[in-house]
Amino acid sequence: MFFFEMTELSPLLGKAFPHNRLEAKELAFLADFQPIVDTEIAPLAAEHDAAGRYPTRAISALKRSGVLQTSIPKNLGGRGFSHRFSLEAQLRIGIADSSVAQIFKIHDELVREILVYCPDAVRPNLVRWLQQDDAVLGVAVGEAGRKVDDPWTTICMPQTDGGFMVDGKKIYTTGSAEADFIAVWAFNPEAKGTEQNPLFGAQLNLVPKSASGVTVHRDWDALGQRATDSGTITFSGVKVSPEHVASLPGKAPLVHSSLRYQAGFAAVLLGIAIGALRAATPFINQRSRPWPSSGVDNAAADPYVQRLTGELVSELVAAYTLTMETGDLLDEFERGLIDRTELAVPIYAAKAAASRASLRTVSEIYPLMGTRSTARTNGFDRYWRNARTLSLHDPVDWKHAELGRHVLTGWDPPPGIYQ
Repeated sequence: MFFFEMTELSPLLGKAFPHNRLEAKELAFLADFQPIVDTEIAPLAAEHDAAGRYPTRAISALKRSGVLQTSIPKNLGGRGFSHRFSLEAQLRIGIADSSVAQIFKIHDELVREILVYCPDAVRPNLVRWLQQDDAVLGVAVGEAGRKVDDPWTTICMPQTDGGFMVDGKKIYTTGSAEADFIAVWAFNPEAKGTEQNPLFGAQLNLVPKSASGVTVHRDWDALGQRATDSGTITFSGVKVSPEHVASLPGKAPLVHSSLRYQAGFAAVLLGIAIGALRAATPFINQRSRPWPSSGVDNAAADPYVQRLTGELVSELVAAYTLTMETGDLLDEFERGLIDRTELAVPIYAAKAAASRASLRTVSEIYPLMGTRSTARTNGFDRYWRNARTLSLHDPVDWKHAELGRHVLTGWDPPPGIYQ
């Protein structure tokens, strides 16, 4: 049963967006969660951006809220909230602080994945860490190879006790700088079947933050998404106990993992854009000057300001609606109701639409506000820097090309890092 009224949930931009088809319990949770976003996360966003380091206080607020546990399945004692809920939560956190949203995104995705493919003996422990200890997960997968799909140089060697020894260096370690567990992807050269399929050597291990041999370099210095603190982490002789072995050979990664990632990026990008337009609105009403030819006394009444605002909102609403629909498709795929292409192609479209709408909005708020809005003290540049940085995660032109290839030739996108 779905709950269609959103009277208890703050609107995104007036009444421009359609009601989100969330279940009543999901809507009630978001209604309770929104004040935490507004009062404990949003006020710290500028400070976190300036520091360029892990948003410790904001993540503590997420822990207290319980939102980090919402993706634990019902059969494991969790809430089992939908992907649509997850995307809406990512978007709403993204409005407040997109770095915090990306950290939540990584955690939520890891929980949804690891509980599927981890060894049976590990699953109860992970649920306990998540529910009782409020554990947050970060990820360490990317490496500084010449190509993004170069073989991993981070190696995990099997140990006699059933654990692993991890050695290597990772970059783009979103959420890991102060995570309770770092989810480290590495290559197990002794895994069976690696000669025929290197993916059989892909091994995910959960490294506790207190583990010996872990060095967080704190060298993240990006243009935007600065508070993700996604810099370099080195693993030197890191011992992983059997209870922290998070995947079985050949069972991970999931064939739709990359698609879930892209849907989340679309949601966070839209959150940034909505946040930018929200921030611009009072400036337009209170400080912007109308153009003399408009014949009005307030810039908000300028017909060209209204027209451009309407264009931006219409693109955001369209991209939002498509992105939220992909949440339902993710649930349907996991229930076996649709095939992978029926999931992948709409997500490509959502990622493309969200990227376009977000980047246009964070750029065009300046013409809406006028020259005085460019003063550094206003801080509007944060939205552009965050959207521009996040949009580079994978080139949107490839999403366009893959969409076109599917429509023109019937091509089915195979599982891959970004496909």
